[in-house]
Amino acid sequence: MQAVMKTGGQQFTINEGDEILVNLLDNAEVGSEITFNDVLLVVDGDNTVIGTPVVDGASITATVLEEVKGPKTRCVFFRRRKDSRTAKGHRQRYLKVKITGIKN
Repeated sequence: MQAVMKTGGQQFTINEGDEILVNLLDNAEVGSEITFNDVLLVVDGDNTVIGTPVVDGASITATVLEEVKGPKTRCVFFRRRKDSRTAKGHRQRYLKVKITGIKN
């Protein structure tokens, strides 16, 4: 079974058993089980269900494996005056989840 889900402004194509990185969720702890209800498409063999915009009654369950950090992003602003520069950095936090079930 395969599905397309939406979370955190991103869409993911997933199968059962996949491990994906999603944006950090407030209510998720390591080892807990979370449910995603924004399922856009479900493919089960020859049966394909397309949502308008989401599939009614479909959900995806996942187990939180760990909290990880993405790569550091640096942004430097240079101005034409002497010693006029600013550097900023950002490091996104993600949740690594394992898909345990797709319910249609």
